[in-house]
Amino acid sequence: MVMQASEPRTYTAEEYLELELASETRSEYRNGEVILMTGGTPDHNQIALNLSGTLNVSLRRQPYRVFVTDQRLWIPERNLYTYPDVMVVEKPLELQAGRTDTVMNPCLIAEVLSKSTQDYDHGEKFVACRAIASFREYLLIDQYSIHVEHYVKTAANQWLFSEYDDATVTLSFNVFELQIQIADLYENTDLVSPE
Repeated sequence: MVMQASEPRTYTAEEYLELELASETRSEYRNGEVILMTGGTPDHNQIALNLSGTLNVSLRRQPYRVFVTDQRLWIPERNLYTYPDVMVVEKPLELQAGRTDTVMNPCLIAEVLSKSTQDYDHGEKFVACRAIASFREYLLIDQYSIHVEHYVKTAANQWLFSEYDDATVTLSFNVFELQIQIADLYENTDLVSPE
C-alpha cells in the first residue's frame, strides 16, 4: 500500500485573519500558506528591544511610529502578512482597508536573524518588502555574532548595502537622522559583556 502525502491546506486572507484573531500564537501568511512563528531566544528579544527602545526614544515628537514584534504588516502585492521584529512607520499610518490592526506603510524594517529565518529574511521576505512604496531601509541583525547588514534604497530598484562586524562602529540611518553604535544593539546579550 502506497500512502500519499496530503497537500498543505491553502487559506484565503480572510480565513487567515479570522484564525489570527482567535489564536494565542502568531502566524505569517504567505500567499495562502499559514506559517507558525516560533518564539525567540533571550538574545533575539534583547536585540529587538535595544533597537526599538533607541528608535522610540530618538524619534519622539517626530512624525514616526515604532512597532515591535506584534504589529502585523500587509504587503498586498506579494499576498503576505508578516510580523517584522522592528518596524518604523511614517505618520499617518496607512491601515489595510477595513482593519485597525494591520499597517501597510513602513519606511524601515529590522529583523533579528534566527537560524530558522535567516535565509527567508535575506531572500523572499526582503523581495516582498521591496514592493512597498514607502519602504526605504532594511536592517538585518545577527543574534549569534556581531554582524549587521544595512540596506538603504538609493533610487528605484537600487539599494546600497553596508555591513558591520565591529561593535565600536556607528551605524547611521538614512530615513531619519539617527546614529547607533553597533555595541548598543547587542547590549545585555551574551555577545557583549558589560564594561
